[in-house]
Amino acid sequence: MVDALLTWYRRERRDLPWRRTRDPYAIVVSEVMLQQTQVARVVPRYEAWLERWPTADALAAAPLADVLREWVGLGYNRRAVRLWEAARVVARDGWPESLQDLPGVGPYTAAAVGSFAFDRQEVAVDTNVRRLFARLGRALVPPPGRAAEFNQATMELGATVCTARAPRCGACPLAVRCGGPGEDVRGRGQGRFEGSNRWVRGRVVAALAAGEGLPTDIAAERLEHALQGLLRDGLIRRAGEAYALG
Repeated sequence: MVDALLTWYRRERRDLPWRRTRDPYAIVVSEVMLQQTQVARVVPRYEAWLERWPTADALAAAPLADVLREWVGLGYNRRAVRLWEAARVVARDGWPESLQDLPGVGPYTAAAVGSFAFDRQEVAVDTNVRRLFARLGRALVPPPGRAAEFNQATMELGATVCTARAPRCGACPLAVRCGGPGEDVRGRGQGRFEGSNRWVRGRVVAALAAGEGLPTDIAAERLEHALQGLLRDGLIRRAGEAYALG
């Protein structure tokens, strides 16, 4: 099964910029950006980010407000704060042996960066890979010394073929050994984004990044709730009677 998977990946893989580097900083940037954000949206933002801040040292030296401005549109602004904090740790202390010691780096990201940048034989299990293994009824294991390619292959298959809602089973190299998608193909879906608290928070950050005042079309109570959350998370700060980023 693993041979079939790797053969398929070498033939079908997408040419993505983070697959052309072994730089752990660049890989961390890609992994953080890709959390709940589509690849097509990430590619140009990733390239622009690395052009502006090509190293962890460069990002660590940047004001948090500039980092948040660059992040606008990628969603979940706390990810930008954690990425900036991780860069400051690396700039000060170097890369830790346990990557999970870095702010915002959990088991999946640590395994992904560990295999892609440091040749560690670790299996990176994100949502797509977890779904793939569940449908197969078993977890696959990378061949010795090939964890990086294996992880890219399982992620690619889960993201492009073994999808949650419309799996393309006819195109899957593992279909003959798979139990099928089952009921999870319907998914639970996410709640409505527009009008949610996350939407209000995003509106506030985008307005401040653009040098505008606070949005005026949001109810005062909802706006205040979002502002208090953004203050607690360190995404904004008070500037006299107004607010500013970071």
